[in-house]
Amino acid sequence: MTQRRGRRALHILGRLGAQETSRAVKSRWTQRRGEHAEVSADRQRAVAIRQALEQLGPLYIKIGQILTTRPDFVPDYVREELALLTDQATVHPFASFAEVLEEELGADWHASFNSFETDEPLGAASLAQVYRTTRRDGTPCVVKIQRPGSIEAVLGDMQVLRRVAKVIGRGAPRFNEVIDISAMFDVVFRAMADELDFTREADNMKDARKAARDYKTIKIPKPILATPRVLIQTLADGQSANRLKGDELSTKQRKKVAKELMAYVFKSYFTDRAFHADPHPGNFLISPNGKAHIIDWGMVGRLDRSTSTAVLGAMVSIAYNDGPALARSWMQLGTPLPWSDVGGFISDISRFVPHVTDASLEKLNFGVALTSVLTFSTRRGIQTSPNVSMIGKSIANLEGTVRYIYPRMKMADIIRDFTQSILTGLVHESISPEQLALHAITAIQGISQNYPGDISESEGNQRTPHGPGATSAHRAQSDPTERHPYQQTVHGRACRRMQPGPVRCSSS
Repeated sequence: MTQRRGRRALHILGRLGAQETSRAVKSRWTQRRGEHAEVSADRQRAVAIRQALEQLGPLYIKIGQILTTRPDFVPDYVREELALLTDQATVHPFASFAEVLEEELGADWHASFNSFETDEPLGAASLAQVYRTTRRDGTPCVVKIQRPGSIEAVLGDMQVLRRVAKVIGRGAPRFNEVIDISAMFDVVFRAMADELDFTREADNMKDARKAARDYKTIKIPKPILATPRVLIQTLADGQSANRLKGDELSTKQRKKVAKELMAYVFKSYFTDRAFHADPHPGNFLISPNGKAHIIDWGMVGRLDRSTSTAVLGAMVSIAYNDGPALARSWMQLGTPLPWSDVGGFISDISRFVPHVTDASLEKLNFGVALTSVLTFSTRRGIQTSPNVSMIGKSIANLEGTVRYIYPRMKMADIIRDFTQSILTGLVHESISPEQLALHAITAIQGISQNYPGDISESEGNQRTPHGPGATSAHRAQSDPTERHPYQQTVHGRACRRMQPGPVRCSSS
């Protein structure tokens, strides 16, 4: 499978290279004749890149979407085109999906439904097709069915991209030292693990429903039954946020929905630390009664406590127009390299922040502001955790969604409004028995380093990846087999699939 996926990738990328060569020859010819090169050359190049990624499949599409958050090494005209990436696949006949239903639910799967609209799916993506159904009890539902062979295809693509990362690391070591392509890919791989197993997506939905209980306008579909390749959930009412007409909700309703959406997602970033990684307008369905239904919980980003706190510090610093504080928070997210210019980075940020603080969503994308800081840090030789790109993409998508609902909303105001409650939660967490135990263990480890025969000080002070002092080489040494948790999880799920019986979701 890996070899076949590799040959397919080489074929598509080879065609892309041939097109680029043709454009270059044509450009030189027009210049030699004294004519201006085609103004649309960059546009054609960007479109070709986007189309190639869409042909390569879902994993490459996710990589392309992450690249839209990296202005530090991706040209603007390419990022603008990659923002149009969509995971739309050719609709396949229902027959192949019926086989999946039979394998996962049994030969009598149809007995669970009063109706099953098989003529045309509600949606078709490279990993699954979604159909509208009605359960025996009359409940309107949707059934998400995985495309046959999609898991093997994605795992094969992961192997190909891991080899690509190695080639880049050897061929451009200084570039890779700052960007760390392997780590950037791995963040996407881990986030995609949930998309390969629908029982995980169901778990994500249950967690999201619990988190949404405090918000009157936020609704999450209820998972009814899940297997690794089939997910049955309640039907979400409404239309995509980008199709919401001006007279369909009152200004008061729009403002409330927008504010609660931001508050809910901020809580997922900084309190729950598990967030919807793809909150584009199509995944937010707005109902006529002013409710926002959030769908498609396959791809969820996860943050550790220190990263989440540092990102919060960065966003609060922007909201309060504090450039030096933003620089300090950002330094906690990355590693200054030996040739870095930290003073220059602080100066860059201090000049940048005042232009961001008071802009509305009509004038500024806050997620883009974070990626702009990423540009400054890369330019000054500061390696940044690839998780920042994931959360930056999520924030940018969220803002795009809110812009359709209530464009006058200021994200800085929302951050200021909810900072107190978030910080209060962090304080309570920091004095919890679990955190106190961790602090005690850390203190004991620090004391033990002073005794002879223990790990040397230079080794003991070695930092974790993407903390101060971390390098990609450290990561490689700590994981020589390159067996990542997402691989083990996916294969583990594949083994458990052979056990009879689907997972019936609780009533939460």
